[in-house]
This record gives sequence, C-alpha cells and structure tokens, in this order.
Amino acid sequence: MHMFKWSLLAIVVVAGISACAEMKSAGRSVGHTTRDVTRTIGHTTRDATKQIGHSTRDAVTGVKDGWEEAEEE
Repeated sequence: MHMFKWSLLAIVVVAGISACAEMKSAGRSVGHTTRDVTRTIGHTTRDATKQIGHSTRDAVTGVKDGWEEAEEE
C-alpha cells in the first residue's frame, strides 16, 4: 500500500508539471499575439494620423494661397 501512494504521488507531480508547461506555452502565445496586434493597431493609427495632418496642412496652405491670390486682384 505504501508503494501505491508514492506511485500515485509521482503521477500527480508529473501531470502537474506537464500542465504548468502547457499553461506557460498558452500564456506566451496569448501575450505575443496581443503584443503583435496592439503594435499593428498603434502603427496604423500613427500612419493615419500623420496622413490626416499632412492633408490638413496641404488644404490650409491651398486656402491661404487662394486667399492671397484673391487679395492681389
């Protein structure tokens, strides 16, 4: 009976270690995926904001140039 307890304990410990390794792997996968997605969202947002800023600047410059031409006439 004593040997059965040690065998059962060994099986439980090995199963626990295996489960921990799988949980660690799953956590790493989720963490890396989250990091990659947030990086993509951040870069896309940055690029869109930059493009809007350039377009706004060009529009204001166009209005300013048109206004100056109208004043000269």
